[in-house]
Amino acid sequence: MSDLIDQSELQSRAARLVDAARKAGADACDAIAVTGVSLSVDVREGKIEETERAEGDDVTLRVFVGKRTAAVSANRLDDPASLAERAVAMAKVAPEDPYAGLADPELLVRDFPALELLDKTELAADRLAEIALATEEAGLAVEGVSKSGGAGASWRLAGVVLATSHGFEGSYMSSRYGMSMTAVAGEGTSMERDYDFDSRTFFEDLEAPAEIGRRAGERAVRRLNPQKLSTRTTNVIYESRAARSLLGHLTGAINGAAIARKTSFLKDRMNEAVFAPGIQIIDDPFKRRGAATRPFDGEGTRADVLNVIEDGVLKHWFLDGASARELGLIPNGRAHRSGSGTSPGPTNITLMPGAKSLEELMGDAGEGLLVTDLIGHGVNGITGDYSRGASGFWFENGKIVEPVSEITIAGNLTDMFARLIPGSDLDNRYSAAAPSVMIEGMALAGS
Repeated sequence: MSDLIDQSELQSRAARLVDAARKAGADACDAIAVTGVSLSVDVREGKIEETERAEGDDVTLRVFVGKRTAAVSANRLDDPASLAERAVAMAKVAPEDPYAGLADPELLVRDFPALELLDKTELAADRLAEIALATEEAGLAVEGVSKSGGAGASWRLAGVVLATSHGFEGSYMSSRYGMSMTAVAGEGTSMERDYDFDSRTFFEDLEAPAEIGRRAGERAVRRLNPQKLSTRTTNVIYESRAARSLLGHLTGAINGAAIARKTSFLKDRMNEAVFAPGIQIIDDPFKRRGAATRPFDGEGTRADVLNVIEDGVLKHWFLDGASARELGLIPNGRAHRSGSGTSPGPTNITLMPGAKSLEELMGDAGEGLLVTDLIGHGVNGITGDYSRGASGFWFENGKIVEPVSEITIAGNLTDMFARLIPGSDLDNRYSAAAPSVMIEGMALAGS
């Protein structure tokens, strides 16, 4: 599988662009070459709907002339000199950015860690079709499932090379495999749908297709005949899959760019208690077979495991070079490359589990809402105000009573984080990993 990408050719492209940019008059520059190959198969009702193979191959040159910067991209590199000259010309007329620049050489990665990023298993289209069909078959076999909303399987291979004018050169390759199934239960206007999926770096780590399909079917069936709730204040438990969204709101609030712009409700909370005592949230760029594991960041900067929240206290922002310079801090290896530039963000972020199972959390809460799905993006990053559509299950005496839908849950993230209680059922498969969590006393708007 790895021979589908010529890593030496990627390294050559990046190096040639850096050399051309220096000759064209750039004071400093970097070049990133990215290539990828993917194959996916989608099926529905026992038949293949679509087989798609995609290949991407591009290179981006970023140049600095004084405090002015510009970037150009191309998917072919026939004339590095021309591309470099265009980038330098653009930079000379760009507005000055006092925080622009390459990473400090002292912060660059020199010794690359050995990471499990690449599985060389290549899956042909017929094998992917087998997986997708088996997943769908398992979902359709669940009693109460009336039809399939489709199933799919895929693999992806990607290669990345970063080279800079101050001597950094790094590269890595990564793989990803996945499968999913959407099941439909009921008939006519009473139909409900739900899904399940899995995505892993190594093929051997994927769950069995039968498990993914079965869970998708069972999730759809248990949503049948949802009821509406009246407006009230209640305890809310986020199922693990829904709880990951809360980590997304946290990472947005501790993004160094948002802190520098003063557009985060946590901008003045460094070294203060944001969560309850005992809460730990860790960001680990070296997580074994992690979805966001990498040997260096988008600037070639070394990274450490960050205890973002330690015993409930906020300890770190996510910083790239520009946001760190603006805040007068040191970058912590969280630069994400976005073609023309970088932006700070997390790698593999995990809310560490608590001691109680989901069932025990429901028992402690007594009654409340178990959220399994969220709708919309009603979160204000400046104030922390939170309002999202939700569906799931109403529970009483710690036991699920009925499915519910067409409701809205609301609060403020400052208060929600402070009252958050994690369960023990950590789902550790994805770049944002969380167990189920309970938050007491949230507003619920219903009928």
